[in-house]
Parts: sequence; structure tokens; C-alpha cells
Amino acid sequence: MRAMLRWAHADLRTHRGEALFLVAATAGIVASLLLATALFGYATNPWQRVFTQSRGAHVWIHTGPAADTGRLAALDGVDAVAGPYRTATTTVASRGARAGVELRATDGGPPPTGRPLMTSGRWLDPATPGGVVLEAGLARALWAEPGDRLTVADRTVTVLGVAETAERRYRPGERPGTIWALPGAVPLDRTGGQVVGLRLADPGDTDYTVQRAVTTLGAGAVSDVSTWQQARGEAQDDTRLLGQVLGLFGIGALIAAALAVFGAIATRVRGHLRDISVLKAVGFTPGQVVRIFLVQHLAFAVFGAALAVLLVRTLGARLPGRPGDAVQVWQGLPGHLPALLLVPAGAVLFIGAATCLAAWRAGRVPPVPVLPAAAAPGAGLSGAARKALGLRVPPALVLGWHRAFGRGRRAPAAIGRLALPLLLITVALGAWTTIERFDSRPEQLGLAAALTARPDGTLTDRDATALLRAHRQVTAAHPGLEVAALVPGQTGTIALRGLGTRERPYPYSIAEGRPARGPDEAVAGQGLLDLLGARVGDWVRLTVAGHPQVLHIVGRSIEPENGGRVVSTSLDTLRENDPGLRPSLYQLQLRPGADPRAVGAELADASLGRLDVREVSSPADRLSALRGVVAGLIAVLALIGLTELSTAIGGTVRDGERDLLALKAIGLSPRQITTVTLTATGCTALAAALLGTALGVPFALWLVDHEAHATGIGAGIAHAPPPLQLLALVAAAVAGAVALAALPAARATRHRLADTLSAVA
Repeated sequence: MRAMLRWAHADLRTHRGEALFLVAATAGIVASLLLATALFGYATNPWQRVFTQSRGAHVWIHTGPAADTGRLAALDGVDAVAGPYRTATTTVASRGARAGVELRATDGGPPPTGRPLMTSGRWLDPATPGGVVLEAGLARALWAEPGDRLTVADRTVTVLGVAETAERRYRPGERPGTIWALPGAVPLDRTGGQVVGLRLADPGDTDYTVQRAVTTLGAGAVSDVSTWQQARGEAQDDTRLLGQVLGLFGIGALIAAALAVFGAIATRVRGHLRDISVLKAVGFTPGQVVRIFLVQHLAFAVFGAALAVLLVRTLGARLPGRPGDAVQVWQGLPGHLPALLLVPAGAVLFIGAATCLAAWRAGRVPPVPVLPAAAAPGAGLSGAARKALGLRVPPALVLGWHRAFGRGRRAPAAIGRLALPLLLITVALGAWTTIERFDSRPEQLGLAAALTARPDGTLTDRDATALLRAHRQVTAAHPGLEVAALVPGQTGTIALRGLGTRERPYPYSIAEGRPARGPDEAVAGQGLLDLLGARVGDWVRLTVAGHPQVLHIVGRSIEPENGGRVVSTSLDTLRENDPGLRPSLYQLQLRPGADPRAVGAELADASLGRLDVREVSSPADRLSALRGVVAGLIAVLALIGLTELSTAIGGTVRDGERDLLALKAIGLSPRQITTVTLTATGCTALAAALLGTALGVPFALWLVDHEAHATGIGAGIAHAPPPLQLLALVAAAVAGAVALAALPAARATRHRLADTLSAVA
């Protein structure tokens, strides 16, 4: 045992840099996998906790004020009913911020079903008739807390409390927030309606129950339907995406690290054939030789995994943004301790399996070393190398190229192992580039408009259009409206949007098919096509306020909103069914370089407060945390690449030791011999970088489009990293390899004659 430890200690001293890279890379990989686990747990548990504790309703149905919602309690499978609650749609203002809200009339204490969970403050009190309770997401958007005063429907109210709910969350410009108020504070006007929640005995019967409820009430009475699956999906969407990215890259990095360990041991075995043979000659068994390598590299893996666990436990909750929140919540969940042990243990076992496979080859080394046939002396230069020498290419470059690619099967193996982390880095750069495009080229990704303007009831369509188009920074103001439409089968609602006119169509980002130009033509998001099982070219029948709307889907558009469950046509098409429709919003396109926030403020001032102007929300705003995640993953992959580079450099230097006497004999100077080694290392890194980027670009495009399809946005948003970025990656890989190899190569040329003869022997 003492001899084994002494040999392992001597090997560690010789390869300190490689050991440091392995420990750091393992720590980064395990930390990535732990963060992915935390994000998946965070995505599911907070919403599930709120739904369970509040006895949430599985279905929420918005109806007109005259609908007889009391009949829904008698439907089969309905376990409990929340409401009905009288509602009114209006806007709320606080500290200069405005938001669309749904006022919900509630008397008495919190309801037993669909009960809002108070996070701060208190529930409604008849002694405070002007008090309200805000949904948590709305309160965050307004920077409101208990005790603040808000302006709601031209009345001043006081925030009594903030509550969480398992319903669909507030999204600016997409879905209004919820404000609970006493009945006297909810106005009776044309925006009034009702909302009722149904808690089901079997959540699997949601679609059937929605269909029965719509049939009972009548399609004309139902204005919107939302289900628990939609609410859960919205709550999990962004966080699950972060978890998927971390998990995918973490597993890829784990495979790359295992291959790096395998290559390091295999290279070390070839360099220590004589030492291993001596160990066997003095009595070491094959099992003991295997254990030397296995214990050494398992120690690296265990140390790196323990470091990752320590960092996540102590510093994970301090990470900025969603990852930090996820770790904080995850550490309070009952199942986090087993995950904290199982994830590092799985990573260590995976690395250990790769170590066993490579160390097993060390156990098979005979007591009398035999030079492999591929490395036997006498292998001459290839025809291409001889031709290059005939063209007076410097011999050092030719010999370096021959050393890099003339080693039989070892050269492709080294290139492949080094190419894997570079491939994953290319994929990470592709994800980064796609996120950046939402900011730099939003018009290509379904975000042609920078601002959304909503006029109040006192501003006519003509006045609103004239006011908006008069601004010098506004290039187009597209009138439109958005209504909820029942899908075929009446199992849910989707967003039906009418934007622009046939003379001035809205510039949708079309990924498949063509834009809608004629009567009854429309474009749809991927989420809608998946929901209906439709394709471009199909006709779909929707129900709007009890009236059928038949549309011809002529194209698929990029739809970042509502999970892609949007069908869009022109305002003229909607007016053919209902000539009395008037625009409820205007989508504004601005000149390049215009500041949307400044333009919005100027338009609001010019309208004397009669326009509610907001910036269009972008997925890049919700995925800002992904940039930091991608940067961290690139750093981990770079460490794995450095580990593989150090292995390749060590193998190249050891191969050069055998040729040192021959190179000196033919007249090469120490500087030229160093150039041979640097050229071999640079050629290996160049081949790996070219292979990694060539395979990484199409894989990145496929992966990003696949994720976009799964989230409903739709394929067609992926963008390859810029050529300059790829060129910089290749150049960095080659330059880093040459820089790392410079010192070992220079030292090798100064070896004593006895050391060189020993290496040859």
C-alpha cells in the first residue's frame, strides 16, 4: 500500500496542472447538475404548494354578467365551486406605473376553494371599504406593498395585503392581474362579468368538464377559459428551460470529462510502460496497478464533487436572479438532501467507470514492455509530408504535422476528445446569439412592434391614430384587438388577434407558409397548431362570443406570447363578422435607434393620460438569467478542454523524446525541435476546433429550434454564432494549446542524453 501511495504521489507531482483542471472541471459539472436539479424542483413545487394549500380550482371560466353559473355545481365530476365573483376590467396606477387588472368582488373571509394565500398584510375587511388585496405578481410589477395607495378606476384604494394564487399569473400586455375587493369597490359598467372556479374530483377530466360547462352555459356566454395545466405551465416555463439547459450541458460536460479522464489515463499508461512493468516485476498484481490509477482519479472526482456541494450549499442561494431563488426554495424542500448526495455520487461513479476502463489497460501491461506496432520505429513520412519537404516547407512544420496526424488511431481519438467540449461551447454560443437577437433583431422573431398603446373610452379611433402617427419616431401604428376564442370541441380558449388592415398589414415573422393577405386568411403560432393538431393550409373553426369564425391558416408565425396559442388575422377579417368592432390597442413600430421608453412617455403626455403605452415584453427579459448560466457553462467546458489539452501535450512531448536524438542527428536546433512539438500540438487543436465548430453549429440550430417548438414559439428562431465569434473560438483554442505546450516542449529539448536514451528504451 505504501508503494502504491508513493507512486501515486509522484505521479500527482508530475501532473499537478492536469489534476487541478480535473478537480475544477468536476466541481463545475456537479454544480451545474445540482443547479439543474434545484431549478426543476423550484419549477414544480412552488406552484404545486400554492395549489394544494389554497385548494385551487382546476378550471376558471369567465362569463357575461347574465350567465347562470350556479348550474355548474351540478356537473358530474365537480367537487367544489369557487364563486361566482362579479368582475370588472380596468387599469391601476402606482408611482407612475400602470397595469391592466381584473377587479374581483369578494365579501366575507377568504373562500374555501381557490383561496388566495396571504404572503403579507391581511385579507379584506368590511371596516376598510376602500381596501384591496393584490395578486403577488401584480404587486411586484407595481412595486406595491401593504399600506400603499393606488388609483383604480379613478378611485384611490389602499393595499391591505398581497396574496399568492394558483391561477394564471399576471403578464404585462398579455394577461391582467387580479385585485380582490369588496363588492362596493367593483364598478358596474360595460366591462363587467363573472368568474367561477371549478375544483374537480379527477383532474384528468379537465377537458371533458370544460366542454360540458361551455355547453351548459352556452358558447356565447363564455368569454375565457383557463385550466390548471396552463397555469402550471406558465409558472414552470422559464425556470424549467433554465433547468433543461443546465442539465443538458451538465450531462454533456460530464461525458466530456469522463472522456478526458480516459484519455489522460491512457496517455499516462503509454508514458509509464516501463514503470508499470517494473511494478509488476517486483510483485504488483494487475489489480493493484488498476487500483493505483482508480484511487488517484476517484480522489480527484470526489474532491471536485465535494467542493461543488459545499459551494452550492453555502453560496447557491446568493446567486443573482432565478438560480439563487431556486436554490433557496430547493434547500427547504424535503427531498433536497437525497438529491444533494445522489447527483454528486452519480457523477463520481460515471467518472469512475471511465477510469476503470482506462486503468484496466494498465493492468494488462506485461512485465516486459513491448513497443506497440503503431509506434514502432521505421515508420516513414507520408507522401504528402515528403512532397511538402520537396516544396521547401520548413522541416519543423512538416515533422510537427506528421507527429500530429501520423500516430495511427491515437490521433483521431485525441482530436475527438478535444472536439467535444469545443462542440458544446459552440452550442452555448448559439444559444447566447439567439437570446441576443431578441434585443438586436426583434422584428425577425415576432416582435415587430416596440410599443403597445391602449386608448381609454374618451379617445376615438381617428384621434388615437392621428396622435400616434404624428410622433416623429413612430413609423407605423397598426390598429388591432385581441379576443378569447373557443377552440373546436370547446375544451379551452386561445387568443384570436386582429392586427393591421389589408392595405397596411402587420409585419408578422413568417417561419412557414406565407402572410395572410386575403379574406378569412390567418397565421398561427406553433402552440395553436399543436393544440388543434392542425397544419399550415388547414381551415379551423373558432367560436367568438357565440359566433363562428372560420379561418384559413396560410402560414406559421413566430409567436413569443401566450405559449404560441395565438391565431392572427387582419382587423378587416374580424369586422366582416362584427362590423361594430373597434380597435382596443395599437402596435407601434419605431425608427431604428429610438428609445421605446422615452417615446412611450412622450405619447402618454401628448394624450393627456388617455393612452396607456407600454413596451412589448420580450422573452429575452425573462431569460436574462440564461446569459450568466451560459457564461458559467463555457467556463466549465473550457476547463475540460484544458484538461484534454494538457493530456495531448504530455503525449506529444513524450513521443518527441523518442525522436530527440534523431532530430538532433539530422541537424535540427533546439528551437526547431521545440517548433516540431508546438506544431504538432497546434495542428491537433486546430483539427479539433474545426471539427467541434463544424458539428456544433448545426447541432445548436437544431437544439434551439427544438426547444422553441416545445415551448410553442415555433422553430425558426435559432441563429448560428457570428463567423468572427467562431473564428475567435478556433484561434483561442489553437493559441491556448501552443501557449500551454511552449514550456514543456522547451524543457524536453534540454533533457540529458541519459534521459533521452532511457525514454527511447
